[in-house]
Amino acid sequence: MTPIQPENVYTTQEAQDYLKVSVSTMKRLLKKGIIRANKIGGQYRILGRELMRLVSPHVEESAVRLYQKVKRKTKETIKDW
Repeated sequence: MTPIQPENVYTTQEAQDYLKVSVSTMKRLLKKGIIRANKIGGQYRILGRELMRLVSPHVEESAVRLYQKVKRKTKETIKDW
């Protein structure tokens, strides 16, 4: 199986294969919004970064921390302008 590419778009079947979950579990994940997806032509399409977020949440957490750090520094810098 090839690695998940963050910018690729996957079908629900491909996502199920990567996550190793059943059809009913995939439906539940989509319905509850645990996996964010877009419905196109009656079928869901899922971005690779969504799948990566599920299998490695620490990546998203580190991205949020970095964003918050940059935001804080930016506020400090422009405070006195």
